[in-house]
Amino acid sequence: MTLRGKRLVVLGGSSGIGLATAQAAAKEQASVVIASSRKATVDQALATLPPGTEGHVLDLTDETAVRALFARLGGFDHLVFTAGETLQLGSLASTEVAAARRFFELRYWGAFLAAKYGSGSIRPGGSIVFTSGLAGQRPHAGWALGASICSAMEGLTRALAVELAPIRVNIVCPGVVKSPLWAAMTEADRTALYRHTAEKLLVGHVGETAEIAEAYLYLMRQTYGSGHVLVVDGGGALT
Repeated sequence: MTLRGKRLVVLGGSSGIGLATAQAAAKEQASVVIASSRKATVDQALATLPPGTEGHVLDLTDETAVRALFARLGGFDHLVFTAGETLQLGSLASTEVAAARRFFELRYWGAFLAAKYGSGSIRPGGSIVFTSGLAGQRPHAGWALGASICSAMEGLTRALAVELAPIRVNIVCPGVVKSPLWAAMTEADRTALYRHTAEKLLVGHVGETAEIAEAYLYLMRQTYGSGHVLVVDGGGALT
């Protein structure tokens, strides 16, 4: 099973797990389209990808823009959604409802819009791969928002696997990964998080984006699984 000759659309593909997935797919000679909200990061990402890779600036919360992009793209084989703002951590009492709703706008409703307007262009044998996180299964204090979104994304995955069949719809559930999602933390706090997490993990290290990208590639390559949550967490759910 290979992605050679397949066309992938990676939303959130300009950095972190999304970029790592785009790079890994390109190494298998897939044709890749990336989209993200900032032109500078899209341009930086394109510089690391093969010539001919498409890059688009897209506000994934803008329904009109999402619809228009998929109308322009035409047919493709796999849709990957990894887009997300930096993680919002904080107690329930300190969380502003307006900010919480904005967080859902991208991570949940952005994925919803992508599936709504992109699924009709997926070729036979194709798939959608979403992203959640271990917070949905093993939340810590202050993670209510992230845990809620992760759980909602997994529910959406199962529902769309039924509704969109035979398109396969699956989701990757990473544990703690070294990625820009932790950028809101200070460097010292981020380093401490990685160190403390690694000490508890069965594999002894925090995930790298390239490691997590392999889970997305597997879900695109395989042809028999749909509606599944693929946990890649270094054994975090067991500790």
